[in-house]
Amino acid sequence: MSKLTGEQKIEIYERRQQMETISSLSKKFSIWESNINCLLSLLQIHGYNILRNGKNYVYSKELKIEMIEKVLLQKHSINSVSLEYGFRVPDY
Repeated sequence: MSKLTGEQKIEIYERRQQMETISSLSKKFSIWESNINCLLSLLQIHGYNILRNGKNYVYSKELKIEMIEKVLLQKHSINSVSLEYGFRVPDY
């Protein structure tokens, strides 16, 4: 599986908005359906800004603690917290 370009990610999102099935998108772009679902969720929540290019980001200790507390204390799912903060949803 090769990495998708920003243009390909936008194309996937727009094709899905036109009701193309996830399985057909998966075949066309040669990526797992779960990766498409994650991409679509991120774009729906955060918009095209989530496709930012570039470097790794540094997250503050406070932000990390906030995310951990949401999972451990507030009983949010790891997936929902990942999507909320714009991270890729982990595959298990």
